[in-house]
Amino acid sequence: MSTVSFHETSKLTAADYKALLKRSEADLSSFVEKVKPIIEAVRLEGDEALVRFGQQLDGSTLLSKEALKVSEAEFAAAFEEVEEVVIEAIRYGITNIRTFHEEQKPETMWMKEIRPGAYAGDRLTPIRSVAIYVPRGKGAFPSVTMMTAIPGVVAQVPKLAIFTPPLPNGSVDSATLVAASIAGVDTVYKCGGAQAVAAATFGTETIERALKIVGPGSPWVVAAKRLLSDIIDPGLPAGPSEAIIFADDSVHGGLAALDLLIEAEHGPDSSAYLVTHSRRVVEEALAALPDHWAKMTAQRVEFSKTVLTGPYGGILLTSSVEESYRFINDYAPEHLELLSTEPFTHLGHITEAAEILMGPHTPVCIGNFSLGPNAVLPTSQGAKTFGPLSVHDFMKRSSIGYVTPPAYPELAKRAKVLAHYEGFSSHENAVSPIREKYL
Repeated sequence: MSTVSFHETSKLTAADYKALLKRSEADLSSFVEKVKPIIEAVRLEGDEALVRFGQQLDGSTLLSKEALKVSEAEFAAAFEEVEEVVIEAIRYGITNIRTFHEEQKPETMWMKEIRPGAYAGDRLTPIRSVAIYVPRGKGAFPSVTMMTAIPGVVAQVPKLAIFTPPLPNGSVDSATLVAASIAGVDTVYKCGGAQAVAAATFGTETIERALKIVGPGSPWVVAAKRLLSDIIDPGLPAGPSEAIIFADDSVHGGLAALDLLIEAEHGPDSSAYLVTHSRRVVEEALAALPDHWAKMTAQRVEFSKTVLTGPYGGILLTSSVEESYRFINDYAPEHLELLSTEPFTHLGHITEAAEILMGPHTPVCIGNFSLGPNAVLPTSQGAKTFGPLSVHDFMKRSSIGYVTPPAYPELAKRAKVLAHYEGFSSHENAVSPIREKYL
């Protein structure tokens, strides 16, 4: 097998260190040029372009304009096709995800008396329409449907629509439909890639345009979101999967290796690092990887080996735990595991990570499928300014204010002074004796 990429911080130059922070989606220039004609075709041709791209790019030769939207019969058939044990796992995960997001949902309005008789606060209302993107390029992802649909349902968005690439036979992954139905979303479109982003942005004969699009996707999807961000809100930056598995000297390296493969198996464009200051952990991890790979499917072995032997993954041995913290915060990972028997001792040192899963019993896959917190997370250092997908992403905030007659004179006096100073005569007039004639 190819050698797993191994780095020691004590031997890295500044340029080497900077290179380790890069992700596969760092340069999207080639994708931007490729998606431009796709976007324009969807804008001009609507459904016809979606069918053509579904046939050409997704290999869905049986796709037609009449079948772009999933029918009630297809939803019903999905429940017959999916094994009951899978349906039960989806229900279990959705229950936990719903509980988490219901707790997360903010109160719809609050007001505080700022000064006697003067009140200010916030009111939160759902965004009217949100498109949800569920990828299918390297597998089927009902879990993404669960994570993206539930916060939208909890936020009470009036119009939620799922976009997901069609299968070669013109259908949609059955488990994805089951998850959508249980979550409470009954609008699903057989449309993926850049063409899905364009359809959500402009609308077509079948598809109603949306105000926002959320969900992870390929570089094609990310590039299309960037190009159309002045028309549709692209949501948080969610690209190819990435993870850091931090391990201290209290755990076995084989466990670290086991969890290192979780996000690495998503695809060859993923990023995954084991970060540790323990050489023993490194040696045990390297020794365990062949056994772990022997128990995986061939495709996932290929994906994870590509990641761990390439420029976007591997093992990093640091000189100290403080140096491990520094790299994690510089990298700002999508998923972070703190593999330690005392994970809370490390938590306070981490400020830049979208998801922090603590202890030997909290692998990324539990976070992805069943724990409850949202697993749609910002990538490519987006964790430095973004958080996980949440109910808040499906809502908008309005500031509200109410001034009573007794409170007006004091507030007006100060406003008039500043309006005069800044040279806004209409501002000044609005709180002058002119107003008092009308009150």
